Amino acid sequence: MSDTATMTPPAMAPSFYQLRVVLRGISPLIWRRLLIPADTTIAGLHAVLQTAFGWGGEHLHRFVIHGTEYGISYVGGPGFRDHARKISLGELGLRLGERFTYKYNYFAAWTCDLRVEQITRAQPGRTYPRCVGGRRAGPPEDCGGPWAFLEQTQAHLVLDAMLRTAEILGMFLDEQNIDVTWVGEYRDELACLLPLLGLERFDRRALNRALVALPATQARVA
Repeated sequence: MSDTATMTPPAMAPSFYQLRVVLRGISPLIWRRLLIPADTTIAGLHAVLQTAFGWGGEHLHRFVIHGTEYGISYVGGPGFRDHARKISLGELGLRLGERFTYKYNYFAAWTCDLRVEQITRAQPGRTYPRCVGGRRAGPPEDCGGPWAFLEQTQAHLVLDAMLRTAEILGMFLDEQNIDVTWVGEYRDELACLLPLLGLERFDRRALNRALVALPATQARVA
């Protein structure tokens, strides 16, 4: 028997899903492109999405995949047939081009539409999960939902926020000796203005650093 016939084939690298995630009902689009290991649990994907949009996970959520609901059960909340911390994406039989949804904060009705763009292999030396693309900052989770967010971020409101911020900063620059008490008077106002000024800002590197800090979903390929 030849040496070729007796050779053991090399182990295949674990599969990864490239998911495009779009926040429904928002224009211009807020979206992320994520590389997720196939052994990531449903609960792990929930943690990734929360991080991707800058949310805190304080509200109920559920995934709808192949017509079945998945999520983490809480006392007083909805129950789920399967344990979200025991089922991985790879066990769900997701196919190329397949779509599913993630719903978060039922009162605000945030809905993420997810699509499997690629089923691929990991790149050696990279840390996963990983964001490889995206646009715009995630909306505050408690702002009231998509319609409220659109109302609160109309173009004229953003322009007003820019002008008011410039006005406050101009007052600071004009002061020779800035009184800390005087500065504090504008702190709350500036805190309200800053989200309007950062709507278009998406820091992919910062997001990837945050994803690395999710030990339950982290998988490193040597």
